[in-house]
Amino acid sequence: MKITVNQKNFKKALSLVEKVVSKNTSLPILNNILLKTENGRLKISATNLEIGINYIIGAKIDEVGQIAVPARIISDFIGNIIDDKVSLTTRNNILSINSDRYKTQILGFDAKDFPIIPKIKSKSLVTIPTKLLRNSLLTVIDSVAVSETRPELSGVFIDFSNDKIIFAATDSFRLTEKSVDFKNIQKQSFILPRNTIVELTRIANELEGDLVFNISDNQVSFSNDDFEMVSRIVDGNYPDYKKIIPEKFISKVLVRKDELDKAIRLAGLFSTNISDVKINCSEKGITVLAKNSDKGEVETLIDSVLKNQPFEVSLNFHYLLDGLKILDTEKVIMEFTGQGSPLVIKPNDDKKDLVYLIMPLRS
Repeated sequence: MKITVNQKNFKKALSLVEKVVSKNTSLPILNNILLKTENGRLKISATNLEIGINYIIGAKIDEVGQIAVPARIISDFIGNIIDDKVSLTTRNNILSINSDRYKTQILGFDAKDFPIIPKIKSKSLVTIPTKLLRNSLLTVIDSVAVSETRPELSGVFIDFSNDKIIFAATDSFRLTEKSVDFKNIQKQSFILPRNTIVELTRIANELEGDLVFNISDNQVSFSNDDFEMVSRIVDGNYPDYKKIIPEKFISKVLVRKDELDKAIRLAGLFSTNISDVKINCSEKGITVLAKNSDKGEVETLIDSVLKNQPFEVSLNFHYLLDGLKILDTEKVIMEFTGQGSPLVIKPNDDKKDLVYLIMPLRS
């Protein structure tokens, strides 16, 4: 291989793909990035066997070829040089990198040992704006279960049906559902793993335009002209979470989001080891309380508008803050659905595209 690339483009590509590289002692080849000439351009690839990423940049190609090189070394080297153009040459599994001011040789590996990142050849499921996909996934990701004890909860459930794409996540303590209107979509659903979502949202922040969804029996891909991510799908059936979402409420209260957020943060300073704060809603307003025998106590009263009867509920303050963070309206609605039943938090608008539930703590 003998090629010339733009340093900034190469640096960006390496930073996007290297994050999926994991330190793997049993399969050292996975600690590498694959550089390969393809169709007159340079393809940069990385995989951890669960996620595979290909990113393609322009290059002046004098000789075709390929090599696998240690991800950290090449990424750090290219990230620290300042010349505009960089030439890459390979011989006997050694990558020589030269520019006006820098020269290095990196010991590489035979590209034939690098795992093949599968290509999903099925018809594309949908083409979705990258920002819309990213924002929808970021809205629900906090509710994904961190534990792998129930694998089906360790990802986001994505459901294409009835001219909507629904993103849902629950760890059995709280639940988030985000729906997006989308016409002419093929009925399909799957569970996207948490790690894939973390990487996809990170990379999507650097991408413009749309991404194409492709899906097979156990894999899904997201791609555009320069980028492709292939991921496994979580095996299992997602629980029927719709049954948890209450259809009716006993009482509801309207409150300014910033005031509630500040009151909860103050209460969090005095919460116990279960992160509990108490919300007391009455005609006078919302009182947010917390008490800790080792720290002290706090009580904050904020203005609100209550409909129906007063209520009181104890909640995990981290879950409350996570819920408020994803609502983009100045005021929010909290719906009380009964003792031991979830508290529903919604934006104060007519879109009805987002719902967040928190299970109360036992008194």
